[in-house]
Amino acid sequence: MNDTPLRRVLVTGSSRGLGRAIALQLASQGFAVTVHCRQGIAAAEAVIAAIRGAGGTADLLVFDVTERDAARAALEADIEAKGAYYGVVVNAGITRDNAFPALSDSDWDEVIDTGLNGFFNIVHPLVMPMVRKKKGGRIVTMASVSGVMGNRGQVNYSAAKAGLIGATKALAVELASRRITVNCVAPGLIDSDMTRDLPMDEALRMVPMKRVGTPEEVAGVVGFLVSDAASYVTRQVIGVNGGII
Repeated sequence: MNDTPLRRVLVTGSSRGLGRAIALQLASQGFAVTVHCRQGIAAAEAVIAAIRGAGGTADLLVFDVTERDAARAALEADIEAKGAYYGVVVNAGITRDNAFPALSDSDWDEVIDTGLNGFFNIVHPLVMPMVRKKKGGRIVTMASVSGVMGNRGQVNYSAAKAGLIGATKALAVELASRRITVNCVAPGLIDSDMTRDLPMDEALRMVPMKRVGTPEEVAGVVGFLVSDAASYVTRQVIGVNGGII
């Protein structure tokens, strides 16, 4: 019998969409997955049930990534009870698309708070426990092709994701000597709640492969980055975009 504790990985925003696919992928690779949500508890519990039904290990954390004190309190209590995380996938994000002159203050603030400040609120409480454990680790941030090339109608979202890419690269340098890799995945047009209302014919003209990607295709890349096979991969931005860039 193997009594070695499973390595724990937190996936934020994992009750549905890309986060759900990532949680299922990591569980299939043998990680103990912490599913996270802000409100969709029933959906998150369904993800946990799917993981456990397949023989995996999963638990649940519920908090808002934009609420710094609440996020820190939840994560510190979780680490105190169950030990440091081996990895985290920073996936929570929202869109509030509009032409720049039409963006409201809340359109800007909510996207930045979730997509960029949320990175700090999640990763900051996790880093030192990972370092002190001296077992290496994996941090994967979920950006977007919009953060790499900019996208019309998404100045707020592009800014959040570009900032996330910069933070990822800088943190990778700081943690490299600790054997903690930090990488970014930048999806393009992926079948998700965020893309289903887009004018698809127009959107697909940008994609050389002429199709949308699947959440599972993105999750496979994340799974590689969290795996032992990616131990020498850090400070990278990996596009999953059908050739847009």
